[in-house]
Amino acid sequence: MIEFTKYQGTGNDYLFIDALSKQYDWPKLAKVISDRHFGVGADGIIIARPADSDAAAVRMQMFNADGSEGVMCGNGLRCFAKFVIDRNLVKGGHDSLKVQTGAGVLTVEPLRDTNSIVGARVNMGAPILRAIDVPADASKTGPSNYAGLAHDSLEGLGLAPADLMFDAAVKTTGTTFVGTAVSMGNPHFISMIDTPVYEIDLEKQGPLVENHSAFPNRVNFSIVNLVDRGHLIGRTWERGSGITMACGTGVSAVVVAARLHGLVDDHVSLQWPGGELEITWPGYGPVILEGDAIEVFSGKFPG
Repeated sequence: MIEFTKYQGTGNDYLFIDALSKQYDWPKLAKVISDRHFGVGADGIIIARPADSDAAAVRMQMFNADGSEGVMCGNGLRCFAKFVIDRNLVKGGHDSLKVQTGAGVLTVEPLRDTNSIVGARVNMGAPILRAIDVPADASKTGPSNYAGLAHDSLEGLGLAPADLMFDAAVKTTGTTFVGTAVSMGNPHFISMIDTPVYEIDLEKQGPLVENHSAFPNRVNFSIVNLVDRGHLIGRTWERGSGITMACGTGVSAVVVAARLHGLVDDHVSLQWPGGELEITWPGYGPVILEGDAIEVFSGKFPG
């Protein structure tokens, strides 16, 4: 039997497993256990593994609901820290936990209500903006339109406008989305739109953008409405999981893209279907994500 605990961060739900001393066919398990009709139901599984170096206390490895391995998950990382600390899986980490992820070693600061961890603040690392590194193939989209680029936002980043996929047109069946490519360890395509996000058929358009030829490793796709300089509303289609209630790396990428357009300030509140997340990014350095981390229940699954 596989012991698991289900957590959700802003509605983004995962099943967490202590794998510090066990091996398993994790991709196969992820597909079966994540099924919302025949399994437990989740956006995927996240397992605690021994870290590969002394730079981190523990390693987080995630698998999407389709069995594919993910690089990083901001909502999952917050819940992962709560899972590891509450169960004393490693020594220390109660004030600051260093976690090895596919995007490097990231620092998580647990947030408490009295003695209980109710959320976390995560250093998501610096965004990757060079299109070739996202990766995104500009030859497979319409040309980037730099008219909306806040050029001073590139100062200190060591980039030229031509390095970016910025306001480039991605055509799908019957629709064109203009967006910007950003990586937060995993690739994102961000489209700032005027049409209310809930009027877009994301269930249809999401997989078309995810699998577009411009994105050799597939892509996460977010559509976003600007409310004001401190508030955004959006939805995300995650590669390998579909529409999710929230996406930590997604909202991080969204704020970076919005900042490149000069649309937002240093601190932004983002309303996604699962609730609210907070992002701080001054235009350089690491993106800081803050949100909840809630334990739902524990159980055992045949394995």
